[in-house]
Amino acid sequence: VCRSNKSPWVCLTCSSVHCGRYVNGHAKKHYEDAQSPMTNHKKTEKQEKVQHTVCMDCSSYSTYCYRCDDFVVNDTKLGLVQKVREHLQNLENSAFTSDRHRKRKLLENSSLNSKLLKVNGSTTAVCATGLRNLGNTCFMNAILQSLSNIQQFCCYFKELPAVELRNGKTAGRRTYHTRSQGDNNVSLVEEFRKTLCALWQGSQTAFSPESLFYVVWKIMPNFRGYQQQDAHEFMRYLLDHLHLELQGGFNGVSRSVILQENSSLSASNKCCINGASTVVTAIFGGILQNEVNCLICGTESRKFDPFLDLSLDIPSQFRNKRTKNQESGPMCTLRDCLRSFTDLEELDETELYMCHKCKKKQKSTKKFWIQKLPKVLCLHLKRFHWTAYLRNKVDTYVEFPLRGLDMKCYLLEPENSGPESCLYDLAAVVVHHGSGVGSGHYTAYAAHEGRWFHFNDSTVTLTDEETVVKAKAYILFYVERQAKSGSDKL
Repeated sequence: VCRSNKSPWVCLTCSSVHCGRYVNGHAKKHYEDAQSPMTNHKKTEKQEKVQHTVCMDCSSYSTYCYRCDDFVVNDTKLGLVQKVREHLQNLENSAFTSDRHRKRKLLENSSLNSKLLKVNGSTTAVCATGLRNLGNTCFMNAILQSLSNIQQFCCYFKELPAVELRNGKTAGRRTYHTRSQGDNNVSLVEEFRKTLCALWQGSQTAFSPESLFYVVWKIMPNFRGYQQQDAHEFMRYLLDHLHLELQGGFNGVSRSVILQENSSLSASNKCCINGASTVVTAIFGGILQNEVNCLICGTESRKFDPFLDLSLDIPSQFRNKRTKNQESGPMCTLRDCLRSFTDLEELDETELYMCHKCKKKQKSTKKFWIQKLPKVLCLHLKRFHWTAYLRNKVDTYVEFPLRGLDMKCYLLEPENSGPESCLYDLAAVVVHHGSGVGSGHYTAYAAHEGRWFHFNDSTVTLTDEETVVKAKAYILFYVERQAKSGSDKL
């Protein structure tokens, strides 16, 4: 229909091929059209009973049923699904063999191939690997690529031992317990580990995270189906479930004990959220102090809340600005968003505070302080807001620093922090392109070994800092600066 050659899906009823990507979604439309009665005079009564509900991804060969809204693992009595799978595999192999032969000839005549770029006059290999879009899974791909470039977090998972989950084959192997819901044969940690290991190897241009996505469907029902999802919501679910599963153990030894033995993730740097500490809370965990004051009697109430990320409002005075030039007024900066988050505010009538001294709900003020900063500071800009019927996007450009984000002025006790401990450098940025949370597209920028890359599903391109700072950020990942000199500050 649209002549797209990306993410083709074949209907197993009529053999028609449609796109399954976010761009047009004609595979799903083909199914929906088949459900509605057709007035075509050529359509017989027998044909009306045909249900175009089952299709196959021509890239991963996974079979999917739209009616069940789930992958299909069984086959017909005659094994017809497997025959289609084998036929597609043979087609791809023959095409791959001829393509490889052609590329080999080109390589013999040239010192550069498609994964070599010239940087500063010298030739360098681009070892970055993209992630195939499985059908509106750009939200997942952008988060995975961002996390893969947070070195301390990524290295922990890549160094975990491989796990054999099938019964009878774990003897003599170190393994860990999985707390995945409803299925003991899936492990989010294991599939996450495999995906991270596949990235940055340079052995392939794109990796299909199908196995990880299958586990996500099993343990996170919110993300079943192929509709567009919110990248921030996915990131929170992913980190929370990794944290829960990691609280299992190696042959009865708790993961938290292993974590304590890791010198780079010492106990003093941990923040416990929902049980024992894991690498998730050790890297992303921070603590907020929520301070509420009664305006009638002056009683102060303090509460400490752990966090894995901070969700920041874009101040209302900047929300109508839709261009990067900002000629009509001052530019919104990340400092403006952080100040709005931490500034003293009076709670409205719907949020009256139950004062224990007054014994009733009273008007009060609220203020946030950061009691403990994390190793990796994740900042989520609230770009989506509900109106009466729609969830609108705030398209305002927010200026953010690449280096030297200074968080000292937001700390509860800044005098107890070192001169470099509050400085953060940008590691990755997730960007939402489009107008609505249920549509559009996600990509990510990330720094790797001093170079910036743009991750757009299976396509990875080298980019520059000027391009990165112009992005309309949705999620920002800042890494705590190690003790070294630096003068650039926010």
